[in-house]
Amino acid sequence: MARHGGGRGWYGKVVGAALGVTVLAVGASVWTAQAGVVGGPSPKATATATPGGDVEPVEATIVHASDRGARGVNITIDDGPDPAWTPQVLDLLREYGVKATFCVTGTQAQAHPDLVKEVVAAGHRLCDHTVSHDTTMDRKSEAYQKKEILDAERMITEASGGVRPMYYRAPGGAFTPYSRELAASRGMRPLGWNVDTKDFEQPGADAIVATVEREIANGPTILFHDAGGDRAQTVDALRRVLPWLEEQGYSFGFPVR
Repeated sequence: MARHGGGRGWYGKVVGAALGVTVLAVGASVWTAQAGVVGGPSPKATATATPGGDVEPVEATIVHASDRGARGVNITIDDGPDPAWTPQVLDLLREYGVKATFCVTGTQAQAHPDLVKEVVAAGHRLCDHTVSHDTTMDRKSEAYQKKEILDAERMITEASGGVRPMYYRAPGGAFTPYSRELAASRGMRPLGWNVDTKDFEQPGADAIVATVEREIANGPTILFHDAGGDRAQTVDALRRVLPWLEEQGYSFGFPVR
């Protein structure tokens, strides 16, 4: 999610600078690496994860590229899941045959585990978007950053039925070298974006669509939201953007890891 209230153009800056876990079967395969109210207080940790263990570290640099190559695009959906909007987004993605990356918060995952499982069952990927979506993470202590990231990883994994997040997106792009390295050590590639639709500002579906059409040349990763407010405009925009991107010769993929 973009940093609200005078958001910063972080892309150029950052690039330069357990109640029983079961494995969710999807068809005949298992996703082995797949994330309250946004912004609420962080719940206390009960079993904080630690770097290492049974996960394979990934690169700590912030990724934007698509695994579908130069004409690939990555649809990313932030801040959910939300019972009002996530099902509508999932329906649209299913209708157009698109797989997306859902950057979920720990509080929302804990509140709506059924939706997290739906996301995974539909073949989408999960991304750790911290516990409480604190856009000032980069100005907090390393201990605070660790708690927000690793507690969210645990909460998301529990909610999904054992499927871990594959990426980490700092709220508002508030990455730090420490947070990137920590996430990468847990197998979560730091995930950026190239096209900020600013749909969280509710500028109107026309404006959201126009932003995508104007800025897709900047890079493949597009940022939308399925929580944090009324997302009717986002749903409307996605209904128009997804077929438009296909008409332009783009294919839908996932961020590289």
